[in-house]
This record gives sequence, structure tokens and C-alpha cells, in this order.
Amino acid sequence: MKLPGPDHPITITPNAKRVRVTADGVVIAETTHALTLKEASYPAVQYVPRQDANMELLARTERTTHCPYKGDASYFSIKANGKTLDNAIWTYEEPFPAMTEIAGHLAFYPDKVKIEEVA
Repeated sequence: MKLPGPDHPITITPNAKRVRVTADGVVIAETTHALTLKEASYPAVQYVPRQDANMELLARTERTTHCPYKGDASYFSIKANGKTLDNAIWTYEEPFPAMTEIAGHLAFYPDKVKIEEVA
């Protein structure tokens, strides 16, 4: 386990805007409680609370990955409009102590879904 610091900063802040995630025109998640995670030089990621996602459209997969800063990630595929987007979502169900704010949240690959901030 590594801790964020000056060499690898990670910040988590509430997003004041409404965040909507769609796949093939279907709303997968919409929330006013997203968290914006900024990690080092990577693009910012919106973490959406699970309760604001349509979990009926999601299917857990066997895929797992490990981040030395956040912990072990699990993945979901999205099933919408007769299509499946494999491993389009990741989540840290039991993140490391420094990242507990993102527990219970979902993050989406921007090349698989449309993520937008709306008024």
C-alpha cells in the first residue's frame, strides 16, 4: 500500500454539478453527489454513488485489478439496448484507508460511455 503524497498526489472533492452517464442513449447513472478524483497527471475521474446508478443494467465480471494507492478494483459490464459493454465500470469496494471516500462509488471508462456534467 502506498500513500498519496507530493510525488503522487490524489485529491477527492465533491462535484457541485450533476453528472450523467449514458451508454447508447440509455442513462446508466445520474447524480448530484459525484466525487471528482484527481490522481497525479491522469485525467480526473467521476465516482458516482452506487445508489444513483441503475444497477439492473450492470453485471459483475470476474475482472479485478490492483492499485497500490487505492486497493483492489472490481468490474461491471453494462447491458443496454441489447449491447454489452465489457468491464466498462470499476469500483473499489474496500479501498485503502486514505481512499475510503470512494467506497460504494462507481467509475466509468470514458471511451465506453458518455460522461457529462449538466446544469
